[in-house]
Amino acid sequence: MARRAALALLVPALAGCFGGSSGGPQPAALEPLAQPQALRVLWSTHVGSGGAFEFSPALAGDALYAAARDGAVVRLDAADGRERWRVALDARLSGGVGADAATVAVASDDGAVFALDALTGKQRWRARVSSEVLAAPRLAAGLVLVKSADSRIHALDAADGKRRWAYQRAPAALRLRAPQGMTPHEGLLYAGFSGGKLVALALDGGTLRWEASVADPKGTTELERVTDVVGEPALVGREACAAAFQGRVACFDAQTGSLLWAREISSVTGVSADARYAYASDERGALHALDRTNGRSLWKQDRLAHRQLSRPLPLGARIAVGDLEGIVHLLARDSGALVARASTDGSPVRAAPIALPRGFLVQTQAGGLFALSP
Repeated sequence: MARRAALALLVPALAGCFGGSSGGPQPAALEPLAQPQALRVLWSTHVGSGGAFEFSPALAGDALYAAARDGAVVRLDAADGRERWRVALDARLSGGVGADAATVAVASDDGAVFALDALTGKQRWRARVSSEVLAAPRLAAGLVLVKSADSRIHALDAADGKRRWAYQRAPAALRLRAPQGMTPHEGLLYAGFSGGKLVALALDGGTLRWEASVADPKGTTELERVTDVVGEPALVGREACAAAFQGRVACFDAQTGSLLWAREISSVTGVSADARYAYASDERGALHALDRTNGRSLWKQDRLAHRQLSRPLPLGARIAVGDLEGIVHLLARDSGALVARASTDGSPVRAAPIALPRGFLVQTQAGGLFALSP
């Protein structure tokens, strides 16, 4: 109980970073775009509210899966949003969806994990992990990978839910109540933790391949020393990149964990990357583009200050990001100029947009799913 109470302390403590009704800095007003490009909604639908949790959809082939706080899980056609099935689980779900061609996985705030058949939605199994789950499960190497809020990773057999291995770190006394995701890549699982640590684990047994520091805790109070890796590690080529609150954005050699570069940027949503750049929204709402080879700053867009930006999604020559009013912004990759925007349902876009075969998709806090295309 003490740990849960300490964890909750960060919610009001961070409110001033985000602005809005908390009395902190107010979100920047949106100025008219000089020559706006088209950003159209291809289709939209509704899955159900996420409540206070961050729900992210998942794409597997031509199928799209999404979930809601009330236990709803849906499968949609990615091309047109047509609903193929919808099930209602007897659980209060607390994070996004993990999926591959055969299995869909979701989890709850009391540690229940559900695996569904991807074609029919029929429940295959139900398992339990050690505490609430805030991040979307991941599927790889025949495993359902679940990261619980007590700093444990659970590898469950995708066929029957039995535990194959587990990895545990000592949880910090005070940490962000935010999803700390995982990224499977070429036989390894990359995951961030409180205290600014990034680890690479072998998928075939959970052994630690390497551990690195994205950022080191600083300051004299517990609050000042909160340095959590946030979002999902970004894997591009031979690099693994991650971001930490009150810390840095850093990239490492994906096989050895050797630090390649780091920049002092505090993020609450994480980092994304493409073939040339790494991107991160900082805690004040500025969007940064960094050279992936050396971390040099290429541009900084601060006209969206205090708009609680999501983790950005690279889309070729454009970058997509959502904000607290459900507005989706497109920026030019090479300059950071704002080139297009579109409104959704007025509720926040917390989770990063995901790429679709045509365009990209956002899920709003109110439960709207919007497929957009430049």
